[in-house]
Amino acid sequence: MEQEQSGLDKILSLRREASAEIVNVDEPTLKLVIFELGGEWFAFPGEAIREILPQVDIFFVPGCPASLEGVINVRGDIESVIGLAELLGKPAAHTAQPSSILRGHGGGMHSGIRVERVVDVLDVVQSAIQPPPSTLPEHMRHIVSGLMRHQEVPVVILDLNRIFEDYHRGLG
Repeated sequence: MEQEQSGLDKILSLRREASAEIVNVDEPTLKLVIFELGGEWFAFPGEAIREILPQVDIFFVPGCPASLEGVINVRGDIESVIGLAELLGKPAAHTAQPSSILRGHGGGMHSGIRVERVVDVLDVVQSAIQPPPSTLPEHMRHIVSGLMRHQEVPVVILDLNRIFEDYHRGLG
């Protein structure tokens, strides 16, 4: 028993020494809103998203570009809804299936963005975000700000400012 106690004391002593060497460094974090679109996971920085609206009725407006799915009524305010799938070159989701609206702002405009589902909202340490690879398709290179993994699934982090700037420029 005496030997076991000295072994236990030794283990506890080593553990205390190891704990004393750990330095807690506050690493900058980034809040992300992760969502699914076309079976892939994407994210917007949290500061670009004002609100997440689950399953809102979208009203079609004739004569608008195909990427503008329509408008929504948000507590008496009318807001446009952009189909992100088309802007990313992905097949458009069926409008009949349930979806969520991310109310975003950036690039001099604000709009709702329809996504299939919101996966998570979380804070991520910046070191977990990798730079975009050079193998991205040309149309995605300037709107992707990074890549990461969440729940072992790759997540493409999008720059909403650039998406809205491109969208606005395309309308003018």
